[in-house]
Amino acid sequence: GDKAFAQFLTDEIKEEKKIQKHKSLPKVSGGWELEVHGTEAKLVRKIAGEKITVTFNINNSIPPSADDEPQEEQKPDEQEPDLTSTPNFVVEVIKDDTKQTLVFDCHYPEDEIGHEGEEESDIFTIREVSFQPTGESEWKETNYTLNTDSLDWALYDHLMDFLADRGVDNTFADELIELSTALEHQEYIKFLEDLKSFVKCQ
Repeated sequence: GDKAFAQFLTDEIKEEKKIQKHKSLPKVSGGWELEVHGTEAKLVRKIAGEKITVTFNINNSIPPSADDEPQEEQKPDEQEPDLTSTPNFVVEVIKDDTKQTLVFDCHYPEDEIGHEGEEESDIFTIREVSFQPTGESEWKETNYTLNTDSLDWALYDHLMDFLADRGVDNTFADELIELSTALEHQEYIKFLEDLKSFVKCQ
């Protein structure tokens, strides 16, 4: 059984490498520096008196397929639809002269449908905003967290503009999807390779 499994994995790895779009991770424009630790990625950008970091994890970032019906018409040699990774991401804005960090918890809505009648809809939304002490790794549950569900639209728009002024806008969100998808695929191939050597190990 293990031999067949290993053989299957070898073929699968070959296939995945064939469809791999990016041999190296795509860059995010706007002077962001990328750090990757396993499945977690961090983009850092410094602008006058502020440091902006965007963190995301590719685990569970691929939404479940919308159509559960088996596609009868698909010819065997047709490519499967491209999987896209749309991770939740956290934006932290740290001002040099305060001990506080403003934290935005953002995500890509499942159905990317904006408010009716809006031409320009944002591809990501802010879910929560809070202040966290700078440099603390653990978030404090006792800090007030603003949930955007019931938020005044004007305030919400200002928050979105605040992010856009710091380079976190639709273009950035698009590039983040590119980056995350490439990273997810790279990690998936690596996982298959590790699985193969694990299965072959006597």
